[in-house]
Amino acid sequence: MHFRPVARCLALAHHCRDPWSRSFASSSSSLFGSVGIRYMAMAGLNPSRDASPRPDHDDGVTLADLPKSWHFTASLPPDPLFPTPADSHKATREELGPRQVRGALFTWVRPEPQQDPELLAVSPAAMRDLGLALSEADTDDFRQTVVGNKLHGWDPETLSGPGYPWAQCYGGFQFGDWAGQLGDGRAISLFEATNPRTGRRYEVQLKGAGLTPYSRFADGKAVLRSSIREFVVSEALNALGIPTTRALAISLLPHSRVRRERIEPGAIVVRLAESWLRLGTFDLLRARRERALTRRLATYLAEDVLGGWHALPARIDNPSDQAQALSPPRGIAPETLQGPSGTEENRFARLYREVVRRNAATVARWQVYGFMNGVLNTDNTSVLGLSLDFGPFAFMDTFDPAYTPNHDDALLRYSYRNQPTIIWWNLVRFGEALAELFGAGPDVDTDDFVAAGPTEATAPPIIARAEDVINRAGDEYKSVFLSEYKRLFALRLGFRPESPLPADVFDVLISPLLDVLTDLELDFHRFFRRLSTVPLADLAEEDSRLQVASRFLDDSDDSLALRNDDKARRERLADWLALWRERVVADWSGGESPDADATSIIPPEVDAERIKAMKRVNPNFVPRGWILDEVIRRVEHEGERDVLKRLLHLALHPFEDSWAGREFDGILYEGDRDEEVRWTGSVPRTKRAMQCSCSS
Repeated sequence: MHFRPVARCLALAHHCRDPWSRSFASSSSSLFGSVGIRYMAMAGLNPSRDASPRPDHDDGVTLADLPKSWHFTASLPPDPLFPTPADSHKATREELGPRQVRGALFTWVRPEPQQDPELLAVSPAAMRDLGLALSEADTDDFRQTVVGNKLHGWDPETLSGPGYPWAQCYGGFQFGDWAGQLGDGRAISLFEATNPRTGRRYEVQLKGAGLTPYSRFADGKAVLRSSIREFVVSEALNALGIPTTRALAISLLPHSRVRRERIEPGAIVVRLAESWLRLGTFDLLRARRERALTRRLATYLAEDVLGGWHALPARIDNPSDQAQALSPPRGIAPETLQGPSGTEENRFARLYREVVRRNAATVARWQVYGFMNGVLNTDNTSVLGLSLDFGPFAFMDTFDPAYTPNHDDALLRYSYRNQPTIIWWNLVRFGEALAELFGAGPDVDTDDFVAAGPTEATAPPIIARAEDVINRAGDEYKSVFLSEYKRLFALRLGFRPESPLPADVFDVLISPLLDVLTDLELDFHRFFRRLSTVPLADLAEEDSRLQVASRFLDDSDDSLALRNDDKARRERLADWLALWRERVVADWSGGESPDADATSIIPPEVDAERIKAMKRVNPNFVPRGWILDEVIRRVEHEGERDVLKRLLHLALHPFEDSWAGREFDGILYEGDRDEEVRWTGSVPRTKRAMQCSCSS
């Protein structure tokens, strides 16, 4: 069967291309219910930071005592050529592959041994979230584990044990074209670890650990350059409250020389995720028509990854209604059908919608925080809505909706403005992979359907129902995306999180702001941080607003303040500041719209509270491309090590006014004050909007 929800996809693409150009109703505070809150706090802050009190500096367990499991490999079929860990362990690298793997979701494969690895940095935040004591990073057990030299759960002498490393099998659409089998070409998962304190389970994975059956024509290695980038951005996104895979540690491999555009040193990053399943995992099964395995994997996703069928969202009567779409009921029994005859939603429809909802909320956060992945192929799109697989990513410098950080993306497919569109395109492909299951509706569990699937007679109603589910999911995607986009943007602009926003806030405030940022070539992140420091009293008079506007335009590296059109630019920004002040004063004074000069409505102590609230959601630091390039040069070519740790520290604490000489978690951080000022200052004009390749 072939499903064609193309018209719906294109219509949504058009709508989401410029989401700030319309006004929408106000949103409430939850998208995913109790299960989703596990990984996304809806207050705009990092969930791991707010969910529970921060533990003591060394609260945690040893690596040996960390609970480990292998649910993924115990639940799903392995590579039939090497059906047991012992079979794989006895095989040579050449026997393992690379090759095509069918009828399986993974292959048992061990990391390649590494000689004299150097542990460059460890993320304290990831250590805490995994449940490890920070002192474990100083042990040889930890250092050997994070490069794959020590295997947990396996005895090489007896060729036995509860678990063994593995690499996943998946495919994907790359730049819109089907690429066939891809898979973990240089990523090898070691085990699943459960934090004893929180109960959260993560799959622990090495990137750059050696050849797998899915390496294709590559070498299974990762270079230091890309490893530093992934290590830092994974933790930076998490600190910003954006769902993401995590990075625990990075190690330099001094004897590994890797050929890319040039010869580069090799490295290994330890990555964490609650699941590494991708939309491309289902794409490959659909392409190969592996019906039974698709059903088995979908069931595993629902039951073992997403918390059970009961945790999925109930059917929504009108998914275009944001009030309904935002917080659907949950707790529906797996056998329950919902909806009118002919368009019933079964449990697989609810599964599809949960994945749609998670990705909608994540891409909204990317847009609000000016983050671009750069390569949003379906194999880089997570079923959990996690930011995943960081190649030519970037944070926005000068605001430009057409910017793409990928210099191979000539058509701007993965540009900033297209990210909502592309994620939906990917989700339609995912819907087509599951379409037979949710298209079957009430017949999905009948013996005939399970055994043989659709027949010529049953195919038409299955196709109709599947297209209805995908189209309705498109409306739900739009509602969730726009609600989350608006909510977070309002927080960045200083509106109180508990306040319902005026319906025209996009047309009156947000859309004009983005036009101003574009036309005046203002830095996206510096604008919001500067706005966070402006007292409302400074905007009461026209002359004072013009003075404040000059602060935003005065980038000393460019001498923008000396441009001939500076007066017109200042006036345009001052006009927007007047609108912003009026709306924010109304919000913080209980909703009544005051006169433009009525600053007395906001007492100084209340305005100070607003400024603090804005600083908590507007970062002072993001790891921009030029900063990452500088740190890579200093580590790789100049032998520095502490500079990477300082970069990580700022990425983990992005909302601070300053870092050097202050205590963090009870420890004095020395830092480098001059470096911090430079990294949070104006971006050098020649280093703006940098692009890089997918080569890593």
